Amino acid sequence: MAREQKPYRVYRGGRVKGKVPTPRARAVRARRDARDAAADGRRDSRTDYRGVGARSQKDVRWGRRIGIGLLVLLLLVVVWAVASWFAFSSGVSDANKRLDPNAKSALTDQSGLLLSHPTTILLLGTDNARVGGREGDRHSDSILLLRTDPSHHRLYYLSIPRDLQVPIPGSSTQKVNAAFQIGGPALAIRTVRQLTGTEVNHVVVVNFADFKDLIDAVGGIDVDVPKPIRSNRFDCPFSTQARCTQWQGWRFPKGKQHMNGQRALIYSRIRENMLDPSETDVTRGARQQLVMDALTSKFTSPGTLAKIPFDGSSLAKPLTTDLSAGQLMQLGWVKFRASSGESVHCRLGGDLGGNGIGSPSEDNPATIAMFLGKTAPQPPTGQFSPGCVIGHTLQ
Repeated sequence: MAREQKPYRVYRGGRVKGKVPTPRARAVRARRDARDAAADGRRDSRTDYRGVGARSQKDVRWGRRIGIGLLVLLLLVVVWAVASWFAFSSGVSDANKRLDPNAKSALTDQSGLLLSHPTTILLLGTDNARVGGREGDRHSDSILLLRTDPSHHRLYYLSIPRDLQVPIPGSSTQKVNAAFQIGGPALAIRTVRQLTGTEVNHVVVVNFADFKDLIDAVGGIDVDVPKPIRSNRFDCPFSTQARCTQWQGWRFPKGKQHMNGQRALIYSRIRENMLDPSETDVTRGARQQLVMDALTSKFTSPGTLAKIPFDGSSLAKPLTTDLSAGQLMQLGWVKFRASSGESVHCRLGGDLGGNGIGSPSEDNPATIAMFLGKTAPQPPTGQFSPGCVIGHTLQ
């Protein structure tokens, strides 16, 4: 029997009886299979062995699709980032133009980036709302100092009661909130600096007339109300006097709750809690800290960042500030890095008088030292005395 006419064929898995196909026979069979596949509308499913490590055409196609998908995703991220920046930057540019040039000259220059250097920001809420006959009122309804400490990932808040009687530069001793009425943000900055001995690097003025629109633009905020509240009958929501007379005031139950812009604005304005007559302007300052903390947290949330290309300009509409778009982005990142449980909430205090808060408390300098991180936070010794706590606002 000839060597090329073996009665079996050799395969990797063993041997099978039959003649070994010659190269010409294999070529004829391949052409026949191709014709049959074309006639049947089928693709030839046979593949040639390409050796160890060789990639099939199917693997190559999937690799190409994944690469194209990643490239498209990267392109979308770039487009989103550019659109977000231009939309937000445009709104912030308008907010910068609204700030009085005298206010900029009253500020202390920021040393370094907000990402790595401490900064102190004065937050002023104006109460010239288009309700209750306050259209021409320019008092600062809310006065709050915010100090960032990026190296320790911590934020410090200092609430200044608006009825605190202090010397106003170039004027007489009046309530601290009158400084804004007399000389705008520039005089408010100098008054706060004189009161606290703290340099102010930036200022943000929030117009309460548009405050609720700002909160609605970010989808509302979540506030943990420490105790139930029933306010007096301010800003009655009804159109007739008869309904307003029967109405008992705004109500807020105890516990965490989602607030839209109107509810958050009302909550931050309440000065009189009918369920706790001992509350004063100091307690209202604590509520304002809760609202501001919740709002800054919402600003840095992924949901808000995703909407910036569409709502970027409206987010800055209620603001008047010297902070640039880049600095606001840095501030957002500092807030994101700072754990809410590590925030330090402080307040100044004063002697209670017949009309509320009077002259500043002699313990205020110690509280300011806590706010500046020079001493450890110490809680207040009384209901309306100054002090600081970590992790939650003062009540």
